[in-house]
Amino acid sequence: MTFDFDATVVGAGAVGLACGRALSKRGLSVLVLEKEPHIGQGVSSRNSEVIHAGLYYPTGSLKARLCVEGRRLLYPFLDSHKVDYRKCGKLVVATNEAEVPRIEAIFDQSVANGVEGLEHLTGAQARALEPGLNAHGAILSPESGLFASHDYMLALQGEIEDAGGSVVVSTPFERAEALPGGGWSIVAGGEGGATLTSRLLVTAPGLGAQDVAGRIEGYPADRIPVGHLGKGIYFRLTGPAPFERLVYPPPIPGALGTHYRKDLGGQGVFGPDLSYVETEDYSVDPAKAAEFEGYIRRFWPGLPEGRLTPDYAGIRPKLHGPGEAQPDFQIRGREDHGFDGLVALFGIESPGLTSSLAIGEAVADMLAHD
Repeated sequence: MTFDFDATVVGAGAVGLACGRALSKRGLSVLVLEKEPHIGQGVSSRNSEVIHAGLYYPTGSLKARLCVEGRRLLYPFLDSHKVDYRKCGKLVVATNEAEVPRIEAIFDQSVANGVEGLEHLTGAQARALEPGLNAHGAILSPESGLFASHDYMLALQGEIEDAGGSVVVSTPFERAEALPGGGWSIVAGGEGGATLTSRLLVTAPGLGAQDVAGRIEGYPADRIPVGHLGKGIYFRLTGPAPFERLVYPPPIPGALGTHYRKDLGGQGVFGPDLSYVETEDYSVDPAKAAEFEGYIRRFWPGLPEGRLTPDYAGIRPKLHGPGEAQPDFQIRGREDHGFDGLVALFGIESPGLTSSLAIGEAVADMLAHD
């Protein structure tokens, strides 16, 4: 059978575009469908833009492996495409004596995950690097950084299009069904809506992962994990940025917690926190500034009063609710859902952005023989 496309990807965020790029690199004709008017308007547009080294994740997990692999791929990609980044390094800080064993455990986890260049620092050494920091001890991760994520996504789109593929916006995925001889019939909506055929199908729509899987005829409902909306808000600092490096206290349950970064524009930004919401609510409550101030002063006691202004909010596609253990990425192929030529992604939250190039390669490898 002749198909309109070798591969169709649902979702033009960082992960969907990285999947499209990886498939294009293998000589496949690729279509990426995006419901929004522009690429990267979902989860990928509302994050910290942090490049994670791979410190926190259970050894052997997809998060650990793909974060480390993705970060190693990312810096050369950013260099080759002239995407702005800053390899500023990260301090994971024990703000009191009781937190020292927690950061020691993170160090051990990082070493097991193959993270390079880590250093133990005393409190005095950490303060010498970042005066004004409250630290009883710290880990220095020199491979951590931050980057211009939207420019990165434009570079991914460019590679797909240079290879002859298409990224089509304002075109939502409506439904799909497996064809008797293999491949997929896919209905796309929007003004340019059409029915098309594709040999392979990848779903990477972030917050829409469960909905999209439910629109694939015959996808087993019991193999669609329950999704939760994990909201995090950010506050911006007015005045000079206090630190050059990323500063992270020990993680909170279910997330890495409110951290500091000096963004590429030179301003200090704090966030995100974590709360669970029922709808995609991106409002930022200014009254939360007091709560943020209290948290931030644990590692920056010198934060002046009234210097935090509401910035933005993001929502993460979590697979766990309040009080539940944080699960791994889910990258589901034939052995999970029973379909040839289909990979469905669920729960691609942090460190999904850092991991995106490696996720794309893993997805393309899974489909190589389908």
